[in-house]
Amino acid sequence: MRHIYIIIGVALTLVFTSCGKQHTAESLVGDFIEANAEEPSKLEYRWFGNLGQTSSIGDSVLQFMQQRKKENFKAAISYPTSTSGKLLYYLRMNYALDGDTLQNTFYFDEQMEHIVAFK
Repeated sequence: MRHIYIIIGVALTLVFTSCGKQHTAESLVGDFIEANAEEPSKLEYRWFGNLGQTSSIGDSVLQFMQQRKKENFKAAISYPTSTSGKLLYYLRMNYALDGDTLQNTFYFDEQMEHIVAFK
């Protein structure tokens, strides 16, 4: 019987931890949009996918994403100079702009403190 309580406790801890990271990621994206979108108020009906993680994106791909001009965003966006590790988190955001539904994927450092690139 005691094992069931331990399993339930671990499961609840994982649920609350992942919900916190999801909220942190969504908040970081919101701040990033406000600072870097050409007209942030026009990006309506934002909704997010589930937070994911990847270790398959190398430095050259990150640099490419950072340097590439994205439609509806400012040209000179500053990113942190280095990531904290090989693991990156990512979050997809869908939104409406002038009647079109668009999507961007944002990549976060391992500590979930900064957006390091997006596409």
